[in-house]
Amino acid sequence: MSELIYAGSLKTLEDEGAKVIKGGSHAIAVFVQEKQVYAVDNRCPHMGFPLHTGSLCDGILTCHWHHARFDIKSGGTLDPWTDDVPTYPVEIKEGEVWVHSVPYNKVTIKKLRRRLREGLEQNLSLVIAKSVVGLMEADFPATEIAKIGVEFGTKHHQGGWGSGLTILTAMTNVLPKLDKKGKILALFQGLVHVARESSGTGTRFLLGALPVADEMNVQSFEQLSDWYRHCVEVRDSQGAERILLTAIELGFSNEQLSDMLMTAITDHFYVNTGHTLDFHNKAFEILDQIGFDHRPYVLSSLLPGISNISRSEESHSWQSPVNLVKLLTETFHDLPDVLANSSSLKKNDVDEAALVEQILSDDPFKTVNMMLDALKRGVSPSRLAQFVALAAAERISRFHVQNDFRDWITVLHTFTHAHGLHESLRRSSTPELTRAVFHGAMSVYLDRFLNTPSARRPEPKDIDCEPESPSELLKMMNQQQQVAESARWVVDYLARGGDKSELFKTLGHALLREDAEFHSFQMFEAAIVEHDHWEMEESAFANRAQETLIIALTRYLAGHAPTAREMPHTAQIAIRLHRGEKLFEDE
Repeated sequence: MSELIYAGSLKTLEDEGAKVIKGGSHAIAVFVQEKQVYAVDNRCPHMGFPLHTGSLCDGILTCHWHHARFDIKSGGTLDPWTDDVPTYPVEIKEGEVWVHSVPYNKVTIKKLRRRLREGLEQNLSLVIAKSVVGLMEADFPATEIAKIGVEFGTKHHQGGWGSGLTILTAMTNVLPKLDKKGKILALFQGLVHVARESSGTGTRFLLGALPVADEMNVQSFEQLSDWYRHCVEVRDSQGAERILLTAIELGFSNEQLSDMLMTAITDHFYVNTGHTLDFHNKAFEILDQIGFDHRPYVLSSLLPGISNISRSEESHSWQSPVNLVKLLTETFHDLPDVLANSSSLKKNDVDEAALVEQILSDDPFKTVNMMLDALKRGVSPSRLAQFVALAAAERISRFHVQNDFRDWITVLHTFTHAHGLHESLRRSSTPELTRAVFHGAMSVYLDRFLNTPSARRPEPKDIDCEPESPSELLKMMNQQQQVAESARWVVDYLARGGDKSELFKTLGHALLREDAEFHSFQMFEAAIVEHDHWEMEESAFANRAQETLIIALTRYLAGHAPTAREMPHTAQIAIRLHRGEKLFEDE
């Protein structure tokens, strides 16, 4: 209930022009202009500077720190990069001024959501940060915050699904691994990347489904799939979109839609260095979190990219000196029968460690035969994809810093493609999608030169000692190229019984305190998720796989830190403002 706060006599206020009074936990600035009294929150909503030191002229209150301007009556701002300032009702009784303690325009969930949308539209990082902080502190569901970004990014980026939406989805996936500050930073970074990628690109309008007048006019799923496959083959994104929207309107399941889309992109080898498959997987992952009602915009956002995609079978490296295209094409001829005959078998007598080492070898013919044999013995396509993902992570864990720095991204592409494929096959296994397991294995093979020389796997030391605080790892990563040192630290930490959950939170901060580039976000999410799949098993092989993924992640992050850290600084400003801290005072 609102209480009245005494502000003084009208005459005194007229003489002073402005006065600050206490309104519970807030300071309220009271202004008098032309016999009218106005009361506003004394903290400038931009960065907290005291408004009573500002200037009031012609009904506009201007903050003297960054010149934010406010309508003194309504509190509305003229500048989109700041928020409206709360205003308070004023009563004048017998020449005495009283201010109500409850403002007219309180901050609500509805306003924070609207403000987040405006921040995305105007590409304003601080506005996005303050909105995320406010929503998270109000216990608004994190997935609902992500949904706002997905709705915006899939509609207002004409280029369709890209790095921004992938980062946002990846960070949404790993939120359970982060502490509260980590969650705020993860959502903020994802949303800012969506805003930046969408800025100035224009709105994307859906083409609409094909006419479906009655049951006699309904196309079968098989027919639509064939049409869709042909459109992707000839890079006809518009035709593909109409067919996809028709399939959605007809109510086909997510599994069916996934099969349709994945079949078309795996008709060719390792499309766009794996990004296309990874983007497709991320689109289905975010739908699992925000709801299937968003399928038209989310799934159709994948299609602008198909008009200009690279197909690895057309590249020299896939045909010479070893013709991998011919090898795989011949293998795929028998793949449907192999999967059909092995579907009733259970995995047995497959040496998993030997299979992973073979994928890492320099003999692609033996690798393909060994993988095909594993499928014949009942190893599922998703399990085989898990082995390929582990082999790709081994490439990163063995990546030597004597390589060109940009080659980090080469091994990263193979790993994130393998991870996206693993997740896709867990959703639905088809012979067509299983082809991509072999695509991924051949990419691991082609990356073999990046393990020459091969970085040594650290051996744990002093395992009887207590594990160091994970904060020591953050200190280490404040220096450039602490790749080997960071890997050695995590091996010792794990061998000494260090808490993995604390380690993951720390690695999360190692990523999110940086102005990290796109691939670092991919690496973090893929390594964490793949690690958790292995954690469900109890074996020496599974334990080593988990350690490999942690080493690979740590080395990659260490190799890409530190950076300028502008984005986390913006988020920290928003957090401090929410706490009521005075940014304008020297600490």
